[in-house]
Amino acid sequence: MAERKIVVIDAGHGGADPGASYIERQEKDDNLKLALAVGKILADNGVDVRYTRTDDTYNTPLEKAMMANDAEADLFVSIHRNAMPVPGTGSGVETVVFENKGVQGMLAKNIGEALGAVGFTNLGTVERPGLVVLRRTKLPSVLVEVGFIDNEADNYLFDDYFEEIAQAIASGILNTIQQQEETQIQYYQVQTGAFRVRSLAENQADILKSQGFPAFVVYEDGLYKVRVGAFRNMDNAVKMEQALRQLGHSTFMVKRPAVY
Repeated sequence: MAERKIVVIDAGHGGADPGASYIERQEKDDNLKLALAVGKILADNGVDVRYTRTDDTYNTPLEKAMMANDAEADLFVSIHRNAMPVPGTGSGVETVVFENKGVQGMLAKNIGEALGAVGFTNLGTVERPGLVVLRRTKLPSVLVEVGFIDNEADNYLFDDYFEEIAQAIASGILNTIQQQEETQIQYYQVQTGAFRVRSLAENQADILKSQGFPAFVVYEDGLYKVRVGAFRNMDNAVKMEQALRQLGHSTFMVKRPAVY
């Protein structure tokens, strides 16, 4: 990875709030066990993992959102289990987002598909803008419903394929980080001047063009800047810089994101 990403893992419910229950099984316990397992895999892959809880304590959804915001995290994943009013009538995994678009939509899709490959029915991504833990986070956030706690088949998968489930969620997160990095590839330009007056910048660009250089003018930070080329490979940018300097131009390298 280009830089160490921060991912906050939230184990849903906790403390006096057990979440959904089925016989002697409580959602808060499943959530915590899985959250810690996912976090360990992420940490082993170089991710800076933060948890909203690591024991049987309770924080409000707003407090959890603030934890993620205060950590200046890159992604937030809240782990839950689902339930139905009539036990056994629901089955599968569901990924919940504030809005199904952008990075959080990608994250939800990646996690849902990875869990589907483990054996769960993938119920897809659902928008629930009313959830505080999603609405108040200022970063891409997903809530994952990892099967129905009141469904025997889903509980069998959860227990017997626990490691595969943890790996699936972690893989969905890691794949999203990788996809983000691939859309943020940098490219290099060579800058030869910066002017407050546009005509001066255009004059310099015209001179460079007459010498065979692919020059252009950009307006940035209140200045008209003259730049030459756009290279994914820094070595090619260095060669362009050397050619410009041989003709007496002052230069310095500028790195820009390929996707704005």
